Amino acid sequence: MKDQHDKLTKKAAAFIFALAVFVCSASCQKGNPKLPTKTLSITTASGAKVLVQAEIADKAETREKGYMFRKNIPDGTGMLFVFEEDKVLRFWMKNTPSPLSIAYIDYKGVIKDIFDMKPYDLSDTTATGYVRYALEVPQGWFDRAGIKVGDTLALDF
Repeated sequence: MKDQHDKLTKKAAAFIFALAVFVCSASCQKGNPKLPTKTLSITTASGAKVLVQAEIADKAETREKGYMFRKNIPDGTGMLFVFEEDKVLRFWMKNTPSPLSIAYIDYKGVIKDIFDMKPYDLSDTTATGYVRYALEVPQGWFDRAGIKVGDTLALDF
């Protein structure tokens, strides 16, 4: 009788563990919860206005996760990382499966650098000077939208 009880207890414990793993995998998201989204405007050197729907990552915990684990980032969308002060920013692609482009932007909204980043690449993509913002978009979107270094992001978000 004791052997049957022990077997049932072990089976029940295994079932409860499996159920807990299933529930967590179904409900525990590895990526960010949905961040606030704003329509940002970038003015090109020719005066054209280009809009991008950007999630705003303005807290340490949301900036740390960024686009980690996100597989689908549509053209015309992005994530704006907002920092409290100017610094030489460094980004990497840890746990990020989507190829991205990043623009480093100074406190006036001027795009100082644009770089492409490879999925899962752990090397730093470093701004060439002090900046306050970083805008990540699907790789190549800046080119497709005609956005270049020197263009300006409106800071009215």
